[in-house]
Amino acid sequence: MVLIADLPPDQRPRERLLRFGSHALTDAELVAVLLSAGRIGESALTLAHRLLHTVGGVPGLARTRPEQLTRLGGVGPAKVARLMAALALPSRSDPLDEVRVTCTEDLVPVLRQPLIGLHHERLVVAVCDRRLRVRHVAAVADGATDGAFLPVRDVLSLVLRNDGHAFAVAHNHPSGDPTPSHTDLIATRKLKVAADTAGLEFLGHLVIADQGWREA
Repeated sequence: MVLIADLPPDQRPRERLLRFGSHALTDAELVAVLLSAGRIGESALTLAHRLLHTVGGVPGLARTRPEQLTRLGGVGPAKVARLMAALALPSRSDPLDEVRVTCTEDLVPVLRQPLIGLHHERLVVAVCDRRLRVRHVAAVADGATDGAFLPVRDVLSLVLRNDGHAFAVAHNHPSGDPTPSHTDLIATRKLKVAADTAGLEFLGHLVIADQGWREA
């Protein structure tokens, strides 16, 4: 086994990352930098290769739950935490100030990011100001694969806490089919009534899946 410390400095992932940038490194090398160390008999780079091969690359890594990662061997809580933090940062880097809602489709890129690839349902809310600019996006409920609970009060509370004037919601269908169910349509009607009662503008309810999206 070749340890990273035994490599010439210009071949070590961390040094190459600092000198040439992330594009100069493979996925496994970037993961090795995050892992920082391997384990007895397995270098950080070898561990990174095994980890990515097991979960299906970086997309699979993003979908894998923390408890599943810790069962793979050589990946303890500290390493899992670093991986999770690194995977979460890109979803927070998009400037919401540039997202203005002129139609429902404008919301898809914003709401798709926290939903795609999940194996359970999640309900997310996009809060908009009076100019219909997206100011905040947050998950309000996680459910099983057979349907997410609709916490209307929590949705409205989130919007009001963030000084929202309008809002939209979205949830995912882990089955991959974005066709709204009867329950989804009922949820839309409940949200519309609740928004009108609270003096808020309801912008829509999206169902997002691997095969696309639909409005409920």
